[in-house]
Amino acid sequence: MIVVKEIHSKKDLKAFVKFPFKLYKDSKYWVPPIIKQELETFNKDKNPIFKDAEARFFLAYKNNNIVGRIAAIINWLEVNDQNQKKMRFGWFDFIDDQEVSKALLAEVERIGKEHNLEYTEGPVGFSNLDKVGVMTEGFDSIAPMITWYNHPYYIKHYESSGYAVEKHYSESKFPFENVKPEFFKKAQELIKRRYNLTALKFTKTSEVMPYADKMFDLFNESYASLSSFVAITDIQKEYFKKKFISFVNPEYIKFVVDKDDELVGFAIVMPAFAKALQKANGKLFPFGISHILKARKHSKDVIFYLIGIHPKYQNKGVHAVIFNEYYETFTEKGIQTCFRTPELEDNEAIHKIWKHFDPEVYKRRKTFRKSLI
Repeated sequence: MIVVKEIHSKKDLKAFVKFPFKLYKDSKYWVPPIIKQELETFNKDKNPIFKDAEARFFLAYKNNNIVGRIAAIINWLEVNDQNQKKMRFGWFDFIDDQEVSKALLAEVERIGKEHNLEYTEGPVGFSNLDKVGVMTEGFDSIAPMITWYNHPYYIKHYESSGYAVEKHYSESKFPFENVKPEFFKKAQELIKRRYNLTALKFTKTSEVMPYADKMFDLFNESYASLSSFVAITDIQKEYFKKKFISFVNPEYIKFVVDKDDELVGFAIVMPAFAKALQKANGKLFPFGISHILKARKHSKDVIFYLIGIHPKYQNKGVHAVIFNEYYETFTEKGIQTCFRTPELEDNEAIHKIWKHFDPEVYKRRKTFRKSLI
């Protein structure tokens, strides 16, 4: 018999965070989160997303053992401002028992109906900066720290519960040797002169911070046209600055500004932390932090985390300026492989940016949807 309980205590929330450690203990490809950071994500006093969203957490038990988990999420900005009557769910993990997955999804559907929402979609997080999608291809490669990993059996559980595919995402990689500077070297010089643009270089995090708010504003503008995009609020900006910016090598943050020092393009790249996080096994201390700091300094693989161009400058080659900056930085650091975060397969603009690098799709993922009407 499956028993599903809504959890509230710190002890149960820690059990919620730690369940995948048991589920994936034999996997070479799953990357554990830092337990402390996961708990802070779910802490209503620390994560400002809870000013505009709510989440309820459930654990499934069988014979008094935890066998599944799910977070039921409503983003009220999405529901009220965008009129997207969507019930979100994420952090959805379970053993290969369809009674377990169905019982957890039933809780999400119940809450959605209670709030007169029209459909459920997941796995997704609170916002566009969270992890997204259940993996459908690429189970034999390590997951980046910015994505969820899952067992192949997950897909049949969605289908058996009446869920249909909603969105398609792909993840690509390419060896740095694929990057040929002739595709952007001359072009970026012309573009800088034509539009009076300047590329900014950073060596300290403190140099980045004066531009951070503008970066999030530009992120909101450049991604606004994508389906299911929810803008980052001012209070969330402060949270993400502390959570992300200080974590990224300043030399991996590239900004392009116009003659008035207004931001027209940006990109953030992160070192690949996955193997370091596997060694840390969820804990920063006593040794986890040293593995992460070592990867931050010496990783030869990088992940393109965010890239945004102001709508006025899209299709004008500003990305060539950004790529030229990265080419110089990556050459100096001896970078070997570049990875990209999950991108919507129908986002033609982003795919055009990368076409010259001959990227290989190595993972695919999907979100699933079910009507509540």
